[in-house]
Amino acid sequence: MSSITKVLIANRGEIALRILRACKELGIQTVAVYSTADKDLKHVLLADEAVCIGPHPSVMSYLNVPAIISAAEVTHADAIHPGYGFLSENADFVEQVEQSGFIFIGPRADNIRIMGDKVVAIETMQNSGIPCVPGSNGSLGENVNENIKIAKKIGFPIIIKASGGGGGRGMRIVESEKELSNSIELTKTEALSFFGNDEVYMEKFLKTPRHIEIQVLADQHGNAVHLGERDCSMQRRHQKVVEEAPAPGISEQMRTKIGDRCRRACIEIGYRGAGTFEFLYENGEFYFIEMNTRIQVEHPVSEMITGVDLIKEQLRIAAGQPLSIDQSQIQIRGHAIECRINAEDPQTFIPSPGPIDMFHAPGGLGIRWESHIYAGYHVPPYYDSMIGKLITYGESRDEAIARMRHALEEIVVEGIKTNIPLQRAIMADENFFAGGTNIHYLEKKLGLA
Repeated sequence: MSSITKVLIANRGEIALRILRACKELGIQTVAVYSTADKDLKHVLLADEAVCIGPHPSVMSYLNVPAIISAAEVTHADAIHPGYGFLSENADFVEQVEQSGFIFIGPRADNIRIMGDKVVAIETMQNSGIPCVPGSNGSLGENVNENIKIAKKIGFPIIIKASGGGGGRGMRIVESEKELSNSIELTKTEALSFFGNDEVYMEKFLKTPRHIEIQVLADQHGNAVHLGERDCSMQRRHQKVVEEAPAPGISEQMRTKIGDRCRRACIEIGYRGAGTFEFLYENGEFYFIEMNTRIQVEHPVSEMITGVDLIKEQLRIAAGQPLSIDQSQIQIRGHAIECRINAEDPQTFIPSPGPIDMFHAPGGLGIRWESHIYAGYHVPPYYDSMIGKLITYGESRDEAIARMRHALEEIVVEGIKTNIPLQRAIMADENFFAGGTNIHYLEKKLGLA
């Protein structure tokens, strides 16, 4: 790790703490940047150095590129790790980091640009032999009749998506021809507002798909591996609630087939770092939807079943080292489940910031708790409401679920509302226990759909 001796962590919360821990294991010094609202964050207190980069609004702190680069300069950092969210998939940020003489711990700017534009990403994947959802195969023009023709060819219902979209925004389901033109215009307006790009495309709307994703790692020496798949189908409003690995019902043969295609695609496009290929899975078929060019919230479940530390691999790749493992060394063993713990009302999902009066973390064999909270910590109202991730591992799926049920009973968070009651209800749900629920299941269960 000679080329990286000090890393600036350009993020907050549990992912910042996760990066700090990986750095410490590798003997790398850390710099925490933080907003005025985050001066008491756990990783800020534990980092070798800490620099306040602005007030609580994200645009004035965690999205403030000059302040982040200045912090890296004054602390003599070698590299910047963006975590996820904020600037993690911003190609311009990557270029500014590298032009300032720092290593960006993540993909190249061109990788991010290709995969950030969903239309271009789909075309690239099609060229790599990865199956895609039937769609418009490009952005939609202004010709109403042509758009109707495309929709009819695909077959209703269809979904209109923003080319530059993400986070569940810039999407609209269209059931019939009469809704089409208005829906296109509304999605364009929304896309321009959220992403600064009004380009939209359409795809077949799959009615009962599961959300399956493949975790990959690639270095700059032409090596790439996949770490199997995750099932992230338990969602509400396009936000994941529970994730697990491996996905129920996916055979070793299917895993190898789709995983190898993803691995080859990484090599073909010259990908670097950690990434995730996201698919909709229905009736035994995989359909590519997008690639996330960053580490993801749910990465721990892939770590648990493979034994590979994804953050440490990110750091090694960024330092110019080849992958520490090859595909033949990756073995899927056991089962892991992750529950996202949010500071929110479990029924209305309204965020619940405030002081944590009492906190007790669950423990025991096969229990992993990834969080930045502690008793006395004040959850700020300005950022994402996730306060932790509870991960369990077992030799079987049944064992992982049993451990999760116990862990959810054991965890104590007082002073604020959390979604722990919802997570307990999911773990008790007989259909979840059976495995293979689709992406609409939770919303229907909660009466949201």
